[in-house]
Amino acid sequence: MKRRFSDEQIIGMIKEYEAGVKTQDLCRKYGISDATFYKYKAKFGGMHCTAGHCAAMSRE
Repeated sequence: MKRRFSDEQIIGMIKEYEAGVKTQDLCRKYGISDATFYKYKAKFGGMHCTAGHCAAMSRE
């Protein structure tokens, strides 16, 4: 099981959630807990950006 996800992967998870995929299904798919998903959602929710822009933001 993967221990860390890149920012782009996390944003992808959140986009899947916003598209209507259930939290439970996402957590099972990526092997994370509900708490971890909601932590990612709190941190990255609302960030809809391109991969290059996200990479630049994470370096700041």
